[in-house]
Amino acid sequence: MFTSLIGAFLLEHYRIWLLVIGLVVLLVAWLPLLLKKLPLSLPIIFVGLGMAVFAFTPLSVFSPHPVESPVMIEKATEFIVIISLMGAGLKIGRPFTLVNWGITIRLLAIVMPLTIGAIALSGHWILGLPLASALLLGACLAPTDPVLASDVQIERPNSDDGDEARFALTSEAGLNDALAFPFVYLALAASAGTLGFATMGTWLWQDVIWRLSVGALMGAAGGWLLGQIIYRLPQNTRLSRTGDGFIALGATLVIYAITEFAFGYGFLAVFVAGVMLNRSAAGDNFNSELHDFADETERLVMMVLLVLFGGILTGGELLADIGWDNVLVAALVLLVIRPVIGWLALIDLRRPALERFVIAFFGIRGLGSVYYLAFALNHGAFEDQHALWETVGLIILGSILLHGISVTPIMQRLNRGA
Repeated sequence: MFTSLIGAFLLEHYRIWLLVIGLVVLLVAWLPLLLKKLPLSLPIIFVGLGMAVFAFTPLSVFSPHPVESPVMIEKATEFIVIISLMGAGLKIGRPFTLVNWGITIRLLAIVMPLTIGAIALSGHWILGLPLASALLLGACLAPTDPVLASDVQIERPNSDDGDEARFALTSEAGLNDALAFPFVYLALAASAGTLGFATMGTWLWQDVIWRLSVGALMGAAGGWLLGQIIYRLPQNTRLSRTGDGFIALGATLVIYAITEFAFGYGFLAVFVAGVMLNRSAAGDNFNSELHDFADETERLVMMVLLVLFGGILTGGELLADIGWDNVLVAALVLLVIRPVIGWLALIDLRRPALERFVIAFFGIRGLGSVYYLAFALNHGAFEDQHALWETVGLIILGSILLHGISVTPIMQRLNRGA
């Protein structure tokens, strides 16, 4: 019934929809030029647009609370995250060594687990969440977002030399979306009340060792194989001759699906495959073609999802029951937990203080957190689902505003000091 109502609404206003979609697509291309020197970001504009459209038009009836449509939300955010991860991988040209990736390793091995624990404790003590729900909150909010963080990431393939802040934030966002998954599975086990020694052993082997290993191996093998097909076949048969950037989309979907079939982490495989593809022919112009198509696809899908997110905030009344406790947790996550833990983890590095501050501060939360929360709620029985959605939604909105307003002046200052 609901689907038929949507169809009738779309048909009745078909030309208006074409006009609106066309204008929004043009804005996606044009706004970055206008916002380049302003303390604003593309996500702020489109979330605000969604809030306005769904608040002041009949569209509000088509924006339910996310508790009512978690499957749709899970699949939509899953798609944009994997596209974003491929794009992030294609940007990175550094060989993997402990020296080159040292900051990234600290962010993943120290900052992320401590952040998960601190957020979980905040959810338990302040929001009164039970163990499973508190752990899920920490797992959802610990990974930085590869979708909304483009302003602090590497801009073009192989342009990361000497830019430690952008490299660290790009590589962290590319890897921690997969590395947060074991903690989501741990929360799922806790929600079933089965956190015994046997369960922990199964979790360690299956959700940590197996899934991470398969994800890394499938990504490396898939990226290498695609690199051979694209760049190493005889001249008249290699894919790079086509000049078609949409190969990046096909590669992303194939590698992700195969890895998931093998019970590995597809997020990890896609990012690793992107890095391997870049390494297959470093400096080749076709790398840029692949990256640009992935980036354009990501921006278009991101625009749609951010407008819908704005609609959920107003039409779906996601924040209608927000209280001081939700605000306090959001402030702790954005202003204390990530920045302080990140700063302390990097304090002994011989890097400029501003660079360390940028890495610690810009732990942007976004659509990856939405995916993890929707995934977990679709696969487990968690208490206080409304409180989880309200808190995650508030933190994402706060991150979009806080980081979106501050990113331009801070990054400009960092670039001047470089």
